[in-house]
Amino acid sequence: MEDRLEDLPVVVIGAGPVGLAAAAHLHERGLPFTVLEAGDGPAAAVARWGHVRLFSPWRYNVDRAAARLLWDAGWVEPDPEVLPTGGDLVADYLRPLADLPAVKPNIRYGTRVVAVTRLGLDRLRTAGRAATPFLIRLASGEDLLARAVIDASGTWNTPNVLGAAGIPAHGEATAAKAAAAEATAGEAVEGALPDVLGADRDRFAGQRVLVVGAGHSAANTLLALAELAEQASGTTVSWAIRATSPARTYGGETADALPARGALGSRLREHVEAGRIDLITGFPVHRLAPAPEGGVTVSDGSRTVTVDRIVSATGFRPDHSITTELRLDLDPIMGSTRALAPLIDPNEHSCGTVPPHGVDELGHPEPGFYGIGVKSYGRAPTFLMATGYEQARSVVAALAGDWTAARDVQLDLPETGVCNSNPIVGDETLAEDGGCCGS
Repeated sequence: MEDRLEDLPVVVIGAGPVGLAAAAHLHERGLPFTVLEAGDGPAAAVARWGHVRLFSPWRYNVDRAAARLLWDAGWVEPDPEVLPTGGDLVADYLRPLADLPAVKPNIRYGTRVVAVTRLGLDRLRTAGRAATPFLIRLASGEDLLARAVIDASGTWNTPNVLGAAGIPAHGEATAAKAAAAEATAGEAVEGALPDVLGADRDRFAGQRVLVVGAGHSAANTLLALAELAEQASGTTVSWAIRATSPARTYGGETADALPARGALGSRLREHVEAGRIDLITGFPVHRLAPAPEGGVTVSDGSRTVTVDRIVSATGFRPDHSITTELRLDLDPIMGSTRALAPLIDPNEHSCGTVPPHGVDELGHPEPGFYGIGVKSYGRAPTFLMATGYEQARSVVAALAGDWTAARDVQLDLPETGVCNSNPIVGDETLAEDGGCCGS
């Protein structure tokens, strides 16, 4: 069984930026691998926010092992000081990486993982566990075997709810039906980062729109809506936050070391103070209900606001349901590994003050299983893409048996962090309170 285990590939779940970085490092280390991606192409989640421009320039958004592979194929790296959009990230980096001969044959698209366990063993069985292959079950019913599993599947598909207590607000699941007679379920409540001025414009023009959330994704959407309101009559913009002050969203403004992020807060403040955005503070969403005059009434239990459309910018959370038969040691608060939790706690850290970490902090009692990327951070909003690349390098070095390299974890980031003007997901995270970090 042990010889058989060594002949099996490492399975990487997710072909986003961090998953593809892991693939590049696995290739450099000479380890066979298979990447399983639920979408129909590389970085499918990133493509969903292709209109978003990052705070961080290209030099923070390219993994070095991936760059080395691309350079060998004649790739010309983008200007390291330019701020890319999500679409740029896919077109100019991730898709070329995924199409390399060293990577492409090892990626399976349209392949959704529904469970990860050990061959013939549930999580109660201890004897022989470390020498037993992982079994990965796909939605198609196919089973794959692996020597190790790297979960880089992200959190894009598991957004937080509107309800302030962490559970859906009363009526949240059905409120959309009241938005309009022709509305389909879910239409009135939008997920984070809609393309308000582009592909999604018709859904927002002339509507009463409420944005819920205090992170940069909310700020970005609010600024786009304010611009839309100048173009399309009847468009009104409201902003609800749980905090009693928007100061955290405004951030450092002109004092911010990252000008794009500082400008975001300054512009948002200007719109609020000018009355173009109606700010509602201390407003935890409690109930959604059809409004008699049409639309949806949103209540905090004492106050109400009636709108046509709601943008839920309340962040994301990890889904660990595919690994319930593995021995994971998850922090009860963060949802990350227990060792990583104090290093990423948003009560103590911003995205730029999270210390470097690698295989030792990402390991579980289940040998050979690692979560990397935004999912590794659980519900903490302090993740950076560059941090995910270093996670991938460290974990792959350990799988190759090079523990010296695996534990030589280094990450050079400005103290203020390297964040997005539009914090994003896939391999990034957002939070209703804060949500500062993304690239």
